[in-house]
Amino acid sequence: MELSENARKVLQARYLLKNEEGEVIESPEEMFRRLARSIAAVEKSYGADPGLWEERFLDLLTGLRFLPNSPAIMNAGKPAGQLAACFVLPVEDSMSGIFETLKNAALILQSGGGTGFSFSRLRPRADLVRSTGGIASGPVSFMKIYNTATDIIKQGGARRGANMGILRVDHPDIVEFIRVKKGAGELANFNISVAVTDLFMEELSRDGSYDLVNPRSGKVAGRARAKEVFDEIVASAWETGDPGMIFIDRINRDNPTPGIGSFESTNPCGEQPLLPYEACVLGSLNLARYVGSGELDLESLGGDVALAVRFLDDTIDANRYPLPAIEAMHKRNRKIGLGVMGWADLLIDLGIPYNDPRAFALAGSVMQFIRDRARNASAALAEERGVFPNFPGSVYDAPGMPRVRNATTTTIAPTGTLATIADCSSGIEPLFALAYRRLILEGELVETNRHFIEIAKREGFYSEELLEGVKVTGNLQGREEVPERYRALFRTALEIPPEDHIEMQRAFQRFTDNAVSKTVNLPEEATREDVARVFLLAYEKECKGVTLFRYGCRPGTLVRFADVD
Repeated sequence: MELSENARKVLQARYLLKNEEGEVIESPEEMFRRLARSIAAVEKSYGADPGLWEERFLDLLTGLRFLPNSPAIMNAGKPAGQLAACFVLPVEDSMSGIFETLKNAALILQSGGGTGFSFSRLRPRADLVRSTGGIASGPVSFMKIYNTATDIIKQGGARRGANMGILRVDHPDIVEFIRVKKGAGELANFNISVAVTDLFMEELSRDGSYDLVNPRSGKVAGRARAKEVFDEIVASAWETGDPGMIFIDRINRDNPTPGIGSFESTNPCGEQPLLPYEACVLGSLNLARYVGSGELDLESLGGDVALAVRFLDDTIDANRYPLPAIEAMHKRNRKIGLGVMGWADLLIDLGIPYNDPRAFALAGSVMQFIRDRARNASAALAEERGVFPNFPGSVYDAPGMPRVRNATTTTIAPTGTLATIADCSSGIEPLFALAYRRLILEGELVETNRHFIEIAKREGFYSEELLEGVKVTGNLQGREEVPERYRALFRTALEIPPEDHIEMQRAFQRFTDNAVSKTVNLPEEATREDVARVFLLAYEKECKGVTLFRYGCRPGTLVRFADVD
């Protein structure tokens, strides 16, 4: 199989099996065989031939057409064998509940998963603690304890510690939460997002005020002017990249099992809303592998969608869960999240600039095709294996709706490391730069866009001087020797207007069951007004959440332009 040098570096550092001395004891081919065999073993329990499905899964994986979330690749076939990436745990308003959740989160983190928490049930700072007669320290104080625990646990892990912390916009401590990451190094193991309600957005639009509610008593604890709180969100996001926003009412309108509970939180990257104690297994199709002769091969893509859905459904049964409650919930809803990566590569192969209207239209049609094929595949599995146990009372339990195996089937994940393995662009993101160094757990990877080099050589504008210049700037701005059509084709994330980032997110979200992980990249000179427009536009376009990052706003940025050697 063909793997890039960077793919081999990442696999060797993080994915390939090692012995007790830390020496690698398997090849990439053996790793994929281990994964395919482990997942296909489930087929026997459904009366199918594991050997047949092992070969089909292996072809899908080694062709780099599909990859599951990292824990599945790392842990398949191991004694622990925890294969899911995404979890949400409830945080109850009691000392025992808070620390029981922390213990459970530690087990998830140790197994390679990431956890989302809503701290919205916790009583606010200075509220009464009746059992002791003291006063409460509030949600942010407990987030700091969770963050410190993550620091300690992650030292022995193969993945960065990842948490999502969410607080409702109507919690009395919302401003403290919004400002928390302004402190140097605060909550470094957390992404944070404000759970924004439709009511808040309505009051914001008319410069009104809204109630702050004490979750302990359910009583109004005060009033806040929506614009003042929104301005706090904007200022912190401009300064630090956090918080993001999740539109919690929009998310709950797509809840497939409303009778079981409501969404309060998402996974760490925001693309997977989950109920308390719920998990999800994710996987991504590499769209760059389905382009040939300037066309998208929908027949091959459709076949692989069905195969990937089967792989992910088998993964639920193959998984060894960190907690019985999570196993019970996941097996009752059987949520999977099939998404895509290599989107920017596909557009380049088709000669379509990322922010061209044709790209937005194609995004919608491709994702609609994947969603429909994924649901059809889930319905076919339901005929073989039965519907998900919580099907009665779900949104699918209605005339004209399909009888499906999985409560959800589609999610757009960020795919950072998976994209390196598959040698493609990340998720649905544009190219960040044409040449850059990317920080990973083990150091740096130097990446130069292969499409750019191939096209530059083919079209006759390649030169060493051009390449060295691109390594410094990361883009083609001001490079008059490059034809305009190619400067447009290779626009990078910081060159694309924020509204076009949101338009692309909207195009995919319309046909995605869960949510879409997408970062709106802003240049360093972007203003607070620019940040505010992004948040408002994301809500207007019915995105489920939005994350933005102003370049250079905090140290330790994941990506930077390459240095000239």
